[in-house]
Amino acid sequence: MFRWWHCLFIISIVACSNQSSFVPRPTYFQHNADFTPIIREFDGVEMVFVPAGCFTMGHENGRRDEVPEHQICFDAPFWIDRYEVSNAQYGSSGAFQEPNHPRENITWFEARDHCLSRGARLPTEAEWEYAARGPDSWLYPWGNELDYSRVTFDGNFNSQTVPVNSHPDGASWVGAYNMIGNVWEWTSSLYAPYPYNPNDGREDLNNTTDRRVYRGGLGSYIDYGMTASARFRADPNTRDWFIGFRCARSQQH
Repeated sequence: MFRWWHCLFIISIVACSNQSSFVPRPTYFQHNADFTPIIREFDGVEMVFVPAGCFTMGHENGRRDEVPEHQICFDAPFWIDRYEVSNAQYGSSGAFQEPNHPRENITWFEARDHCLSRGARLPTEAEWEYAARGPDSWLYPWGNELDYSRVTFDGNFNSQTVPVNSHPDGASWVGAYNMIGNVWEWTSSLYAPYPYNPNDGREDLNNTTDRRVYRGGLGSYIDYGMTASARFRADPNTRDWFIGFRCARSQQH
């Protein structure tokens, strides 16, 4: 004879089984203004926390390689350097000698190795753009309107870099400085068409020949070259007075 508690027992088994396989998604921030920057030191280097979330990568009115626009989500948070890596942090100078100016004139391999020596890594192209734009997918770290006073670019840079802690009013939603302006920054990513897919080979760190993406530097006399969506590429052995880098690390570190 089938009794009611048999039914309850079966229901409880099904419920428990479903619960054991259920993995809750992280709470995503919906707007840049909802997040308060979190700063932490890792071996004396300030990094800012980038929470889980989604954003629109690319820009439909940007350069040809910025389309199509597409959504990218990060289920796991990560950290990114608050500032570009400076001469003092790197331990030697590039073209510009001041200790607190960004270390430039550096190859992709040298940037990668420096980050690894810190227990960190170069950010992916998608991580870099998310840290610069946030869930609101702003075109600039501070919003959607270009403000020349918040950035060092081709029109005001006087042929030299500026200290890495310049332009605090131009910091991104997570508190990262100079995500556009000052020097360009190497990312880990190989240059490939959009949409961005981290599993299609573009994050192959063993590829030593193809061009790597760099982001967010001096900009251009053409305004769209200054957006946080603009992307450029170079041979990984390239040295340029205005290409530097910053590091990232995953949350589990």
